[in-house]
Amino acid sequence: MKQIALVLLIGLALSLCNLSERLHGKSSGSGSGSASGGVSDSAERAQPTAAQTAALAGGQEAKWDRQGMSFNVPPNWTETQEESKNLTWRSPGDGAASLIVSISPLSDEFPTDITPFFDQAKTRAKNGEVDEVKLVEIDGLKGVQFREAPPEHPDGHRRLQWMAYRKYTGQVQLVNVMLASEGKDFERHKDAMYGILYSLKIAH
Repeated sequence: MKQIALVLLIGLALSLCNLSERLHGKSSGSGSGSASGGVSDSAERAQPTAAQTAALAGGQEAKWDRQGMSFNVPPNWTETQEESKNLTWRSPGDGAASLIVSISPLSDEFPTDITPFFDQAKTRAKNGEVDEVKLVEIDGLKGVQFREAPPEHPDGHRRLQWMAYRKYTGQVQLVNVMLASEGKDFERHKDAMYGILYSLKIAH
């Protein structure tokens, strides 16, 4: 049931991004670019710490050939779902962490401006819902990275997320990478989560 709940978080994540407002043209930008646009702030390049790199030592490559993506994951993680638009890997045992990646195809005219994601994450930070917000460039693609604050209840979920737009095989897409665990287990998975995220290789 926990695995199903984590997969369902994809829908929650997308709803949090106010995609319905975007579809009604409340954001500006061009959907024809090959990478995420908007936000004048410079993005930092993803650079894992020594601890984050060590958390993946002896690991394996999680390839998603259909979407031109790959991650490095710890050796004991396993794939639990691979579909055309969704990929899930999971660590073993109780209190597991998960990597959940979703692809949302969009129209060619869709505005690929990540500013609304950034602004919304900053608003959530002001409300105490998020404790980290920044622009991060991973494999040459700029996206919005945010981390949720510890949940009120220890068994509530806590997420590390990175969102970006890309144009892949002629299609504009929203790429949503999420790493999550229950709040009480987040700290022990944290280095692996960041290491996995920053290992992303993505065609765009």
